[in-house]
Amino acid sequence: MDKMYNRLRNLDAYPKINEDFYSRTLSGGVITLVSSIFIALLFLSEFRLYLHTVTDSKLVVDTSRGGKLRINFDVTFPSVPCTLLSVDAMDISGERHMDIRHDIFKKRIDSHGNVIETRQDGIGALTIEKPLQKHGGRLEHNETYCGSCFGAETSDEECCNSCEEVREAYRKRGWGMTNTDLIDQCKREGFVQKVKEEEGEGCNIHGSLEVNKVAGNFHFAPGKSFHQTNMHLLDLLALQSESYNISHKINKLSFGDSIPGIVNPLDGVEWVQIRPNGVYQYFLKVVPTIYTNIKGHTIQSNQFSVTEHYKSSEEDQYRSLPGIFFFYDLSPIKVTFTEEHASFLHFLTHICAIVGGVFTVAGIVDSFIYHGQKAIRKKMEIGKLG
Repeated sequence: MDKMYNRLRNLDAYPKINEDFYSRTLSGGVITLVSSIFIALLFLSEFRLYLHTVTDSKLVVDTSRGGKLRINFDVTFPSVPCTLLSVDAMDISGERHMDIRHDIFKKRIDSHGNVIETRQDGIGALTIEKPLQKHGGRLEHNETYCGSCFGAETSDEECCNSCEEVREAYRKRGWGMTNTDLIDQCKREGFVQKVKEEEGEGCNIHGSLEVNKVAGNFHFAPGKSFHQTNMHLLDLLALQSESYNISHKINKLSFGDSIPGIVNPLDGVEWVQIRPNGVYQYFLKVVPTIYTNIKGHTIQSNQFSVTEHYKSSEEDQYRSLPGIFFFYDLSPIKVTFTEEHASFLHFLTHICAIVGGVFTVAGIVDSFIYHGQKAIRKKMEIGKLG
């Protein structure tokens, strides 16, 4: 056993020195104190990093196909009344949604931005209680009401019992309504009066859209859109003024659920129009994003980048619709963010590196100072200093 103990002693890489041979100095004490404080600060910093989560990001090819894309928006138009404002969406697959009303909410606001009324679009519309006509004639006894479509009906049985149904029939024909005062249903519903009452007001419109997960666009415009021979036209509701101020503020615009720590680039963006009429266009590049937090909860959402362009009516030879358009395209690359804790072995390695590194550097500095002082002292003793 003694031989084994002796062999183990010979392997000792840290031979002990008798304390009687130690030489303690003031500079060594100061360096030891400073290095200990430095080690403590680095340890606390590393420990805080260990307790916090780290986010690992990766780029992968997006192989998903199909599905839906939810667009959340909140936009304020200080100079466009709510009655005139409509939302349309279309995509490259050919699917079109005109005058969308589902999950759309509007707030009438005055010139100072105060809310006058909040309503869900399409709910609470007036109806005709005492109709007087059937395709232009009087109702007979026990005959149900069937309102005229004013030439837009496709058959004798087709009925338009409200102003909106008349306008829808006109849109199907590719016609634009030029004077709603001549439409009995619109007069009875007080549609023109409502437009006049909201003159000078603005509108805050917010809600969400469910669209196909392909490239497309959605836009906000005064009036109601329709298509004729593949051209996008607009029913301007017989407004007396032909000038539209599309100044707007985007309070919120996102594609999917919000991701912690990520701010969408258009949130809070405001644009003021100087000249009447024109088209303001946003070109968005949507990047699918998957975020997984430290608890394993996953959020499948999107980020986007944006460029902007304004086209005034004087520059537009095709006379595009006044309004703001959002053209979006999907990136083929998907981003994944994963939250995770740092490895304990990684933390331990850093601590050992900190302690060993600081003591090594401190030892070099102390040795340099000690031998420097010793050399100076010898020169002073033999009178060679100076």
